[in-house]
Amino acid sequence: MELKFLGTGTSTGVPQIGCQCEVCKSTNSKDMRLRASALLSINTTNILIDCGPDFRAQMLNNNSPHLDALLITHSHYDHTGGIDDLRPYCKNGKDFPIYCKDDVAYDLKNRVPYCFVKHPYPGVPSLDIHIINPDKPFYIGDIEITPLPVMHYKLPILGFKINNLAYITDARAISDKTINLLKGIDTLVINALRHEEHLSHFNLEQALEVIGIVNPRISYLTHLCHQMGFHDEEERKLPQNVKIAYDGLAISI
Repeated sequence: MELKFLGTGTSTGVPQIGCQCEVCKSTNSKDMRLRASALLSINTTNILIDCGPDFRAQMLNNNSPHLDALLITHSHYDHTGGIDDLRPYCKNGKDFPIYCKDDVAYDLKNRVPYCFVKHPYPGVPSLDIHIINPDKPFYIGDIEITPLPVMHYKLPILGFKINNLAYITDARAISDKTINLLKGIDTLVINALRHEEHLSHFNLEQALEVIGIVNPRISYLTHLCHQMGFHDEEERKLPQNVKIAYDGLAISI
């Protein structure tokens, strides 16, 4: 099983428009972050996690891999803004499968209503929405996926556990129930926005606290903003089993 980070940035990406800070001016590719998304590959099945506004660039940057399904953590624009660009994956009458909570499905139907009308305009994406019960595992083919309920400030959202991998982004609080689902995991991906506290995201200290409780073999930090600092400098300060993810990084689980 492989996970490839397609984007590891927060909602504004890095560099941030109009910012002249040293991180935003960095020439190190590891400091350049598209909006958060990942590609999970298990045997011949490719599952996209989130489809933000950088989706088109992410696909082109990675040789346009085939996709079998999309998992959506929540409906914020930086995680769903690329839905219309799924058009190439809906050819020959194929409905593209999307797995999400009911509130996300509601938001999608209001944001791209032309995809769900009785007689759609030729060429619009044809989407097949599957509603996730946050308390119940589900399957894509023979791949079991366990939803991981977390809180994004006051918004209940989802992470996902697949085999020995857990992927969580935009969390600000994790219940004891979800922590128990995480214990014993091999690889944990978790958001760490910056050093300073934030209303709706874990900062670095809080992410490290969760990692300490879960105690995975290895963890990767994602959904970072420019205020985290330079990738190489910040990673050197971390515990040995904690890494900072970057766009294009592929890990085997």
